[in-house]
Amino acid sequence: MGMEKGFEKGNINWFPGHMAKTRRQIKESLKLVDAVVEIIDSRIPVSSRNPEIDALVSKKPRIILLNKCDVSDEKLTKQWISYFEGQNMTALAVDCRSGRGLSSFLPTVRQVLAEKIRINIEKGMKGKPLRLMIVGIPNTGKSSFINRMAKKNRAQVADRPGVTRQNQWFAIGDGIELLDTPGVLWPKFEDPEVGRNLAYTGAIKDEIMDIETLAYNLLEVLVKDHTDKLAKRYEIADISDKSPLDIMDEIGKKRGMLLRGGEINYERVSVMLLDEFRAGTIGKITLEKP
Repeated sequence: MGMEKGFEKGNINWFPGHMAKTRRQIKESLKLVDAVVEIIDSRIPVSSRNPEIDALVSKKPRIILLNKCDVSDEKLTKQWISYFEGQNMTALAVDCRSGRGLSSFLPTVRQVLAEKIRINIEKGMKGKPLRLMIVGIPNTGKSSFINRMAKKNRAQVADRPGVTRQNQWFAIGDGIELLDTPGVLWPKFEDPEVGRNLAYTGAIKDEIMDIETLAYNLLEVLVKDHTDKLAKRYEIADISDKSPLDIMDEIGKKRGMLLRGGEINYERVSVMLLDEFRAGTIGKITLEKP
């Protein structure tokens, strides 16, 4: 079932049955791995996490990948890295599509698991693979990450003893194997702000939302916290005195996004605003601060 199901009037239903099954599968699979790699969206590090993940994987070493760092605010990404490090997790800023930052991943894994490597050597198991579980809610970049790291080695380790068939393993070289999360992890949908943040970044499909309301809500956020970037991109003077609707009107007129009779084509303005926000064209913007 896609994450868009049950999304009405800005709220998304939580699926307790699915979550219970995923929780069970993750707990079982945790026994097979040495560490957990959690992928989140660096623009919305809170909204793009599963709220139960800390409790689920508490005892395992964790590496947080702040994905999509190409379009988030670098200064805030650094603050988030410090925040996670304060919680005893190692964090890296990456972009799984372009590969930016991923060259640090393997050295980081070896650093985080140095003690485990030392114990393996002492036990005479020097070449024993290091196994990592990859977790993340839908659309945060989990498959891009696995594809990029695994390259041609996809699922080469499926038939090894002690590795269950339903789990998907990927060898990524350097003696490291990745396990894709069994089951689906959901964000904290009961919080409407989380739903909106996921919708702004494109993690939830636009068809299930009223696109004009979404663009209007995004403008409310941008006018409050990112006035300069908005004013510069759309060449709007005195922007802080204007309502989101005034801004949409001005953009529509400037860009010639008009219907017959000269009315503003709000749908076109809305689609363009969301596209430009997601692509980082308005600027590198992070919506959540540590």
